[in-house]
Amino acid sequence: MSAIGKAGATATRLTRSRASLVGGIATGLGVFLLVLLLAGDASATTIAAGLAIALAVAAWVRVADL
Repeated sequence: MSAIGKAGATATRLTRSRASLVGGIATGLGVFLLVLLLAGDASATTIAAGLAIALAVAAWVRVADL
């Protein structure tokens, strides 16, 4: 039996708000634009790297915002 079961507490599911979703999207767009501006050129590799970094940061913001 787990410690929660012994204490008599019920498990609750954490929910993320809509603000977390909007914040993740806005942060991802901002990071993508910043990467493009800092790189100075719009080559395919720069765009791919910018998208990868932006998606990682946006996902982190979305998941970390509880």
